[in-house]
Amino acid sequence: MALFEYFPNYIWNLSVAIAMESGGQIGEIVDMCQPIRDAAANGADAGTPAFMKAWATMGEKLIELATEDEARGRAFSASDKLERASLYLFNAERMQGHGHPGRAETYARARATFDRSTSLGSINRERIEVPLGDGWPAGATMPALYTRAPGPGPHPVVVYCNGLDSCKELLYWSRLPEALARRGISTLCVDQPGSGEALRLQSLPVAPDSERWASRAIDWLETQGDVDPARIGMTGISLGGHFAPRAVAHDSRFASGACWGANHNWREVQDKRLLREGENPVPHYWAHVMWAFGASDMDDFFAKSDAMNLNGQMDRVRVPFLVTHGANDRQISVQYAHDCYDQLVNSPRRELKIFTAREGGVEHVGADNMTFGRDYIADWFADTLGGKTA
Repeated sequence: MALFEYFPNYIWNLSVAIAMESGGQIGEIVDMCQPIRDAAANGADAGTPAFMKAWATMGEKLIELATEDEARGRAFSASDKLERASLYLFNAERMQGHGHPGRAETYARARATFDRSTSLGSINRERIEVPLGDGWPAGATMPALYTRAPGPGPHPVVVYCNGLDSCKELLYWSRLPEALARRGISTLCVDQPGSGEALRLQSLPVAPDSERWASRAIDWLETQGDVDPARIGMTGISLGGHFAPRAVAHDSRFASGACWGANHNWREVQDKRLLREGENPVPHYWAHVMWAFGASDMDDFFAKSDAMNLNGQMDRVRVPFLVTHGANDRQISVQYAHDCYDQLVNSPRRELKIFTAREGGVEHVGADNMTFGRDYIADWFADTLGGKTA
């Protein structure tokens, strides 16, 4: 199984794959991509304004169609169209450089459309704000989406965090919250510092010591009557493969952990990217990471990213932990999955799952097919947190 490669560069193809795996319709995706195919030939960075215009135009058309549905009392149909509209708008925004004209407005439009879809569709996701408290700017929060397991609680719950360039809405669209709910487990998808709303609206940069914010998620969950505080797990996608293992290693309240992509030594990956080894996840890459880390220049970024390394951390994990990775990951070497697994020496139950061509999910975080990673991680948490698999 391979990535669908419509454009002549990996980064644009990755965005298309994200849309396809997140519920986009192939006909709409083709209509957005055909007019900008030539623009992609100029490189991943150069044509991104054309990308945003094409994808935002489709988003606006779907919003218009949804408004017509809503006027006829067809809220579910309107919600379905708004889901895709917000997906296309988030994808358009994600491809732009920091400060690009229209980027902030596109993000606001995407968020408002997503929230409207939630309401009209009565979708099982509640927008909440986790207070970050001491050690953070006054009033700082971690915006999140809470998907509840059905039936009376208390239920186990999984904290699910972003990578470098995702957002809580894309976490929801990975369908892991849906898969977990089916297994009797709730999910808290978070925009942690350095991602999503926390970065865009509060200017909170990446915190390599992820326990600083992940522990606040546990604090909030412990106040919820439908949560079993003894059965809280954590996972993360892409760069979340640094944040989730680190948090589980440092907060003993986590009962289980998993990573969807093993970002074991992301600091080393940056050295390789300077040498153009491996693919980047977004256009305007160095501007993006400096923004995400709150760095003033490249030297400052490299200094701030020194702590993005899990060597010497994983022996602190004393709960079950799953490491997953795609065999043909073009961004993050599969060797990092072996490094992470090998260092889980004190975990009572550790597992390494490398997705191969036999099943699929071989690209970075299963961009070619997310179903296998999603199901495997959901079953892992069902097994280790007391959910159900049948």
